[in-house]
Amino acid sequence: MQPSTDPYLIQKTLEGDTKAFGQLVDKYQTFVFTIVIRMLKVREEAEEVAQDTFIKAYQSLDKFRGDSKFSSWLYSIAYRKALDALRKSKKNSNLELIEDITEGDCSVIENALSFLETEERKEAIQNCIMKLPEQEAAIITLFYFEEQSIKEIAVITDLSEENIKIKLYRSRKKMFTLLKQNILPKYTETNGKAI
Repeated sequence: MQPSTDPYLIQKTLEGDTKAFGQLVDKYQTFVFTIVIRMLKVREEAEEVAQDTFIKAYQSLDKFRGDSKFSSWLYSIAYRKALDALRKSKKNSNLELIEDITEGDCSVIENALSFLETEERKEAIQNCIMKLPEQEAAIITLFYFEEQSIKEIAVITDLSEENIKIKLYRSRKKMFTLLKQNILPKYTETNGKAI
């Protein structure tokens, strides 16, 4: 086993090497925080849940059997911890499923997105993700940003693969609508023309 691989670091951690677990934390802390913040929407809560995720992972590491990737197992803990936090705070956001997407609409959005600088584009997309319901924000993050497969997301979220596909479809439609609402006005103002 190579020293920087997950299996190696897990084995070293189980042998009592806390620095090895620190390497795992360093490797995955941004990803865990991203999933959690997109579900909870509040930075302080997300930081606490992300920390709790790593504590739980450390305490349960001997139960990790390696049936899935370590990252999937860790994201599963983060997802469940975030759901627990949501239940405790009884937060719930509703976003209605809005209009259908036409090809013409897509090209307008693409033009507006290409107009934005890279950082603005990232910020616009992240802001729209933050407006999605918690579970959908997590699924979008896992699929597009963490490049988890439908099957891996099903394991993480404890939802069926079919349900994940449906939620991804609906989330993409909602993202499109949010992008349209948030980006087109800026694009129109800057270019001085109506779309």
